[in-house]
Amino acid sequence: MAARTPDRLALIMSITERGSGGKLVKLYTQNQVFTHIRCEGTGTATSEIMDILGLGSSEKDIILSFAPVATARTLLEQLDDELHGAVSGRGIAFTMPLTAVNSLIASYISLRTAMQSKSEKGGNTDMEHQKNSLILGTGNQGYTDAVMDTARKAGARGGTIIRGRWAGDDGFALSRGITTLQAEKEMIFIVVPKEIRGNVMEAVNKHHGLQSEAGAMVSAIAIEQLVHLG
Repeated sequence: MAARTPDRLALIMSITERGSGGKLVKLYTQNQVFTHIRCEGTGTATSEIMDILGLGSSEKDIILSFAPVATARTLLEQLDDELHGAVSGRGIAFTMPLTAVNSLIASYISLRTAMQSKSEKGGNTDMEHQKNSLILGTGNQGYTDAVMDTARKAGARGGTIIRGRWAGDDGFALSRGITTLQAEKEMIFIVVPKEIRGNVMEAVNKHHGLQSEAGAMVSAIAIEQLVHLG
């Protein structure tokens, strides 16, 4: 059962080059972020863009980490300062607020943080939040390139793909007249400035929406902080 927690938690999402994820987890653990989920993905940026940005391999490690908001903010500040370049492999890390989480996990995170905590810096914790958004798109397998082409034309620079499967009720598709709902899915994570979020989502939905062959669904989540790794 999900429950609200006394200490607000954040999700830290880190996307880095394949092989760097393990070292990143160790670095985070050393900095009081103890709970992680690791998975693999593929970058969508073209080789030319990757060369220009110095992004390296298109194969990605994706780390989802949970921490109190203050701890997450401190970590990202350090990644942008004294910890910058501490782990080889380029990428990005950003935080998103969580409104609820399993009470057992929340208790564990709060306890570990309290036991290991150091004195925290004072100051304004609001900082410069929500300049960026995470667009989460899901679509039928094999249509990712077309969806990303559309997103780039609307201003996006690239994204990360994770493969999955549809696990919902087939009645949803039938009730909406959707005939292209396939079991094999691809999730696309695209980070964009919030000013162009609406344009990217509208373009993807217009050309690759649920009633198209791509069958894409799009949503957006506000990002509180974002830093570049490596």
